Amino acid sequence: MQSDLISYYRDRAKEYEQIYSKPERQSDIEDLSMLFQKAFYKKEVLEIACGTGFWTERISKTASKILATDINRSVIDIARSKNYASEIAFLVEDLYNLPADTFECLFGGFIWSHIKLGELESFLNSVNKHIQEDGTIIFVDNNYVEGSNHPIAETDSEGNTYQIRQLANGERHKILKNFPTEDFVRTALKATAHDIEFINLKYYWVVKCQLRK
Repeated sequence: MQSDLISYYRDRAKEYEQIYSKPERQSDIEDLSMLFQKAFYKKEVLEIACGTGFWTERISKTASKILATDINRSVIDIARSKNYASEIAFLVEDLYNLPADTFECLFGGFIWSHIKLGELESFLNSVNKHIQEDGTIIFVDNNYVEGSNHPIAETDSEGNTYQIRQLANGERHKILKNFPTEDFVRTALKATAHDIEFINLKYYWVVKCQLRK
């Protein structure tokens, strides 16, 4: 069994978007699409961990420009093949080694849950360097819903939780996947952000805030 998050998403690239086909999640996905399109209207957006471009495509309907980044070329290659309504650039790069450019907004889809609890502060400090003062930051991630999510298979000594996921080829991966509470997210952000708004849907949570520097 593999435990490398990067190799998991590399190998999962072609089947990644199946998760968005679950019938019970369609209403939430539509609500998220409208929320992001409103928040990023005519804005320049840095997207981290863009994956196959599922959310990039939706954000592009209103954003003026997007730099979509991911560490895996396999998912970026799929993202490049899609049609976008605004100016898009792609970059294959680790989110800790991005160019020094700054943007009006940052979008991080389903990346928070893959950051170890003890590394969240350094993660936030790293991505904040790329956002202008009072720029908008949005993170979205999964709520744990019994029967719709993979069960929690393991919890480590620091409180990080893990799932066992199997790809179509039969490979099994142990994946870090945390499910934070609203209080935890607010506490993690309060040192560097203000106007924190937490939106809790059934299958997803969203936090929207402004960067304080």
